[in-house]
Amino acid sequence: MTDQILRSGTSIGANIQESINAVSDADYVNKLGIALKEADETKYWLELLFETKYLNRQQYTSIYNDNCKICGALVNCIKSKKMSM
Repeated sequence: MTDQILRSGTSIGANIQESINAVSDADYVNKLGIALKEADETKYWLELLFETKYLNRQQYTSIYNDNCKICGALVNCIKSKKMSM
């Protein structure tokens, strides 16, 4: 599980970085959409790590809340770009 959360968690940043050099607005939205999916997957792994006691409540809550903020920011960026397309 920890390997999975490492992969999905770092993929968020990698896809955001790729969006910076997107070749079109659609490509930009697509890259951020992938980052959002990875952030959503990360939520799943965080929940499993908490339920199996790999994370205590404080660790889980802190990381989960940060991830929710990332998801919100990604949703806002995607919506904003789609409105301007």
